[in-house]
Amino acid sequence: MKQNKFFIAVLLLACGSGLWAQKVSVNKNTEKVRGENATGYVAELSGPAEAVMSAWNKYVREMGKGKAVGEYVSVSQPALGGTVYEKGIVYAKVSGRGQTATVWLGLLEGEWSVNDISLVYKELEQTVYRFGVKFYRDQIQLQIDEAQQAVEAVERSQTRLLNQNKDLANKLTSNEAEKVRLEKQLENNVLEHAALTTRLENNRKAQDSVAAAMIPIRKVLEMYQEKQRKVN
Repeated sequence: MKQNKFFIAVLLLACGSGLWAQKVSVNKNTEKVRGENATGYVAELSGPAEAVMSAWNKYVREMGKGKAVGEYVSVSQPALGGTVYEKGIVYAKVSGRGQTATVWLGLLEGEWSVNDISLVYKELEQTVYRFGVKFYRDQIQLQIDEAQQAVEAVERSQTRLLNQNKDLANKLTSNEAEKVRLEKQLENNVLEHAALTTRLENNRKAQDSVAAAMIPIRKVLEMYQEKQRKVN
């Protein structure tokens, strides 16, 4: 019963979380970094803010060499779209509370020496987008895992109950056979009791009859004994 309640609770939690149909929307914006305007891309994500922050910080660290710069993390030699930019620096930020968090990834153009900065911006946009998709999928996977655990727990309960049912059915069959045997034994006992009662009564009557027959025989015996005493 407890397993069933757990399974239902997990499904209700998953259905009510809103993560099943999330769409990642990435927008271009500007943030102040070291007093300068840094252009980048931002995405607002639904889900526990702490989970978003933790996942984002890990995601950013995997891009390159991360370093805290105030409320930002600067990533030198970032890997974007399969290319490692030796002289490039990107800045990452995450903020939020409750069930909403915002991630941002941008750069200061003066710190870059690439011919096509628009390509880098495109990669920044795709990086933010890919993170959002990954985060939502990972969150849903957690729910899938919880639901799967609940299903497996219920299946174990079903298996246990099926085995218990077989055991109880076998015991019931044995009990019914024992009941028949005992009823038959009781029936035989009743018949034997009646027979023994009759035999006992007949035995008592026979004893009375023998006792009655003993009286005249004893008298005859006494008569012969007296006759013998008188012989001289």
